[in-house]
Formats: sequence, C-alpha cells, structure tokens
Amino acid sequence: MNKAWGVFVVLLILAVSCSYEKSSVTGWDYNNEKNGDFQKLPFVEQETGPNLVLIEGGSFTMGRVIDDVMSDWNSIPRRVTVSSFYMDETEISNIHWLEYMYWVKRVYGDDYPEVYRNVLPDTLVWRQRLGYNEPYVDYYLRHPAYRDYPVVGVSWKQASEFCKWRTDRVNEQIMVREGLLNHNVNQVSDDNFNTDAYMAGQYEGDKRKDGIPWRGPNSPGYRKVNMEDGILLPRYRLPTEAEWEYAAYGLIGNSLGENILERRQWPWNGHAVRNPEEQYVGEMLANFKRGRGDNMGIAGKLNDNADVTAPVYSYWPNDYGLFNMAGNVSEWVMDVYRPITFEDVEDFRPFRGNVYKKVLRDEDGIIAEKDSLGRMIYVDVEMKDAMNRRNYRRADNINYQDGDLESQIDRNAWGESKNVSGQVDKTGESMGMYEFGQTSLIDDRSRVYKGGSWKDRAYWMQPGTRRFLDENYSTDYIGFRCAMDRIGSPQGLGGAY
Repeated sequence: MNKAWGVFVVLLILAVSCSYEKSSVTGWDYNNEKNGDFQKLPFVEQETGPNLVLIEGGSFTMGRVIDDVMSDWNSIPRRVTVSSFYMDETEISNIHWLEYMYWVKRVYGDDYPEVYRNVLPDTLVWRQRLGYNEPYVDYYLRHPAYRDYPVVGVSWKQASEFCKWRTDRVNEQIMVREGLLNHNVNQVSDDNFNTDAYMAGQYEGDKRKDGIPWRGPNSPGYRKVNMEDGILLPRYRLPTEAEWEYAAYGLIGNSLGENILERRQWPWNGHAVRNPEEQYVGEMLANFKRGRGDNMGIAGKLNDNADVTAPVYSYWPNDYGLFNMAGNVSEWVMDVYRPITFEDVEDFRPFRGNVYKKVLRDEDGIIAEKDSLGRMIYVDVEMKDAMNRRNYRRADNINYQDGDLESQIDRNAWGESKNVSGQVDKTGESMGMYEFGQTSLIDDRSRVYKGGSWKDRAYWMQPGTRRFLDENYSTDYIGFRCAMDRIGSPQGLGGAY
C-alpha cells in the first residue's frame, strides 16, 4: 500500500512539473508552444543598477522651511507625493566622466569628432580674473588625485546626454552578463548597443546566442529580449526637483509610524552644521563656505578639509545612504525653472518640463532607420496625435499655465481680453511676463539646480532652496547625479498590500 502510494506521489509530481500556468481570464496555457507560446517569464524585482539606492517614496512638504533671505518667493511650501525611485548614492565623479569620454572617443572619434568635443567638460570655468586657479584648469578633470571628486564644468544638456549613454552601457552589460551578447569592444559609429534601437529591432550586435527560446508561430526558435521580460533596466535620467529635495531630506530615518518626528532644515536633524556626536563633535557635516575668505578653516584644524570640492564619499550620508546632498557641488535636476512652479504643478510627482516625444515613422507607420550615431530618431508629438485627448493637447508643455499665451491673457471687467505682450521666446511661445534679457533671465532653457556647493554659504545647503541657470551653461560648482524610475512595488522586495 505504501509502495503504491509512493509511486502515485512521484507520478503526481511529474505531472505537475510538466503542467503549465494557466491564464486566469481565458484558461489558456502560458509558455506552451502548442498554444502559440505566449510567454510569462519569472520576475521577482527590478534589479538595482550600479551605484543606485532605492528611495522609498511618500508625502512631504516641499519648499521653504526657513526665512526667505533672498526674497525670491520662489519656494512656497506645498504638500506633495513622490513615488519611489532610485538615485545615485554619490555625485558623478571625474573618473565616471573620463570613462564616458573614452567610450565616445573610441566609438565616434574617427567618424564624428564633433560628438567627442561636445562631451568635454568646460575646464575653463575655474578661471577667475582676480584669482589664481590655473592648477584646476589643468589638473582637476584628468589628474588621478581628483578622480573621485565630482565632475564640474558640465551643462544640463551634457548631464542629460550622460544619462542616456549610461542607460545603454548598463543594459549592454546586462545582455553580456546574461549570455545574450558577446563583449564587443570594436563598436564604431552606428554599430553600438542602444537600448531603444535594440527594442525596435534596429540593432543586432555580436550575438552569443540568438535570444530567448520561443516556439511561437513562424518562429525560428528564438526571439529578442523585450519589455515584458523585465531584464533590461529603465532609463537613467536626472532627478526631478521634487525627487531631489525629497531624497535630500531623508525623512525615512526621522519618522515614527506615520508621523515625522522633526521637520528637517538640513539632510540631518537639528539646526547646526556640525556633528553633535561625542566622538565627532564639532566636525563639519558638509563642504561649504563658512564665511568671507573662509573655504576650509585654519591650518592644523581644517573644518571641512576641502578648499574646493571633496571626494564624493566624504562626510556622513543621510538616512537614505546618499552622500553630499548638502554641500560639495550643487546639482542639476530635470525641471524647467518658473518662480511659482509650486503653485502650478500637480501634487503627485510634480514636474515642469514635459515635452512629449514619439519615434519617427514613415507614412506607412514603419519605424525609421536609426541615425548615424546608432540612436532612434524621436520627434515631438503632433497636434493630430492629441486631437481626441483630454489630458494634453500639444507636445511642449513647458510653458503650460506659466508663459504660454493662455496664461498671459489680460481680461477686463467686461470679459474682453488681450495679450499682455507680443514678445516671444526662443521656442516661439509668448514670454511677455518674464521679458527675457530685459527684466529677467527666465526662459524655457532655464533649468533648476539644487543644493549648496563648496562655493556657497550654508543657506543654500537647505534642500528647499532653488536656483536656475541656462541649460547650455556650466560652472565650477554645479555637478549632478542620476536617477531611475522604480517599476512596481514602492517598497521593494514585493512589499505591497
């Protein structure tokens, strides 16, 4: 009897092991080649990319928490919610940028030397007409003594391009790691791995194997990796202003239940900028300028041990494990600057700067060939594409409710209207209210940067402060770090109700 029961159990196990998971809505099998082989591959969690830290999202009060000593009135407090996302634990350093430069020169240097020239940081930002900074001009970027210091002299546009490049290099490494591609160091010009081009079937590369086994209709037995597999990572990008500010405060370490124990002024508790712990008492918690003529203290007791920038792993991280969210260098974020952004934007994932794109297709709807650099060609969404939409009407929404024609209509008591000004900005949109170049420097290329730097007083290290600069400009005190969307559970490891 026991022997017969044992045989039955073995047969049952074999039967179960050969069975297929069924669709809960149709009853058809998943992963069954006799059923067309619609695949449902195993997936646990989004992989954490190199140097990234998961920032668990939530609600917080974004904006000013102290007196507005600059009288800008551009950071009015507002309650918002930020979704979970990933952020670099450090600023992008010189060695990271040198790696980027090396790759670009190797791939594009011979055929497209201008591409390499466009990624070079502006080392001349260090020059001051009445100061001797030539050593930084010559050595700061390339000398190994500074390899772990944050890269500067990088514009917003250059930082954004770095994020795109990083996305492709990380996903290429994943494809090599998973045995789908060979490590090919001889990629030149348009023959280089691009995530979007691969997904669109525009890149083959040096394949180690044909792809993921697939026995679908008319299938050669393999297929490319696609979005549904969850193997490739989402795009690296700059963080939004709300994300950066939320991550800087690190309130996850300052809460009990659903209560914030103390409204932080800095990325740490308290009102001081020195460490209060007994073993470190008096040590500076960030790299900043204490006062006029005091960048680092006196010999024998350098207060922050940095005359200009400091290595990216300096000082104490905040409660998310992020280094230098106060001081060292200010950091670019994605947003376009407007003084009253906080009054206009959504309270869920707030952001100003949306320009909706689509892949270029021909008149038959076929995706166009990639460009000479191996990238897919994207164009603005056309009005006809949004004709029946209610949530947006045009591609460029940078000026929405603040700088567009509708927001500058002056209505009198009888309901008659007229445009405030006939002036237009570089994009052709009316910007009369800001009068770029006359009464302000605000236009659609003005990008927000956050946080204090080695060159700033402590006031600017408070995460709620905000400043702006043209997206094509760079300085010796602005750097950046990358972010990435979190896909799925906001808590990670399947932590959802």
